[in-house]
Amino acid sequence: MKNAAAAAAPLLTLYSRAWCHLCEEMLTELEPLVRAFGARVEVVDVDADPALVECYDELVPVLVYEGVELSRYRLDAERVRAALATRAA
Repeated sequence: MKNAAAAAAPLLTLYSRAWCHLCEEMLTELEPLVRAFGARVEVVDVDADPALVECYDELVPVLVYEGVELSRYRLDAERVRAALATRAA
């Protein structure tokens, strides 16, 4: 049952890289929103895939939800909250 609940939880994708302080900050700032909405965050290391490096390179961190970019460089908490609230409604 736990796996079904996790699968149903909203999934945010954070395109990131290991040495990026802005990426670390965004992930930390996301934590309260993730808890509030029961969401999950998948952190994707852009350096692990040349196609992702080509797409995102110096743009990270980039936060995506359901194919829509919600934040780049800094967390737009209100935009993330609105996107997750829409799904919860």
